[in-house]
Amino acid sequence: MNILILGGTGTIGTALTQELLRHGHDVTGLSRSDASDRKLEAMGARPLRGDLRSPGAWVREAARADGLVQLAATFDDGMAEADTTAITAILQQSALRPEPLRMIYTGGCWLYGATGSRVADEESPMRPIRCFAWMQKNARMVLSSPAVSAAVIHPAMVYHAEGGAFSRYLEDARKAMPFEIWGSIATRWPLVQREDLARAYRLLLEAPGLTGHFNASAEAGVPVADITREIARRHGHDGGYVVRSLKHVLLKYGAWAEGPALDQQMGSAKLRSLTGWQPQFSSFRTAQF
Repeated sequence: MNILILGGTGTIGTALTQELLRHGHDVTGLSRSDASDRKLEAMGARPLRGDLRSPGAWVREAARADGLVQLAATFDDGMAEADTTAITAILQQSALRPEPLRMIYTGGCWLYGATGSRVADEESPMRPIRCFAWMQKNARMVLSSPAVSAAVIHPAMVYHAEGGAFSRYLEDARKAMPFEIWGSIATRWPLVQREDLARAYRLLLEAPGLTGHFNASAEAGVPVADITREIARRHGHDGGYVVRSLKHVLLKYGAWAEGPALDQQMGSAKLRSLTGWQPQFSSFRTAQF
């Protein structure tokens, strides 16, 4: 397949680009800089210079692709507008194709809000945190369009060898500082390792008949206490921590900080049963970080 990835040099996108190339797919990655061009080329992908906020320069590539993955985010105050602009242009361009474009849109576990004792599945009500509510609207737009055969993947908290979701705790460990816990030490995170998640994206891309929402979690809900305890053990930390209230972290870090403070559990039975996805890292304790 000829795959166009928006966000192919990001945390998840890098792993997905490598996963697709290993399985014989041709990958084009949207790129905003010379550095991104070099990174894509080094992996064996083709860079396509463009900006998510100005799709007119690159969106015609969607007409020639077999599949498209939206992973890109500007991570600024215009993030929602940039995504909406890109998605609208992609759907308009795809409508000119003789057959629907296979498209994977990225949502996230934070769209389910706090689940507490419930394990969220794809039928669970969505209560997204406010700063990501636009993502639910755009996912609905993608799924309702006849111009694409679409699936929306909801990754759990993504970690990898360099940190990912664990980065703050690893930094605290390196500095011998108390772990800064947001909300509660009992808060649970659904987890997925980056390469396992990349495989989930690939399997969905390769199965255009599978549409709708798909959760991707290797572990439904791991207490933050367990995560910090394991990091402390590996990095010689004394395990000390300080708990910050939600009000504190919102004031200090911004609205997105509500996400890591959510007590969540999320299952992935649908993805596993329909694609055969089996994560290599069924426990974060067996992974490198």
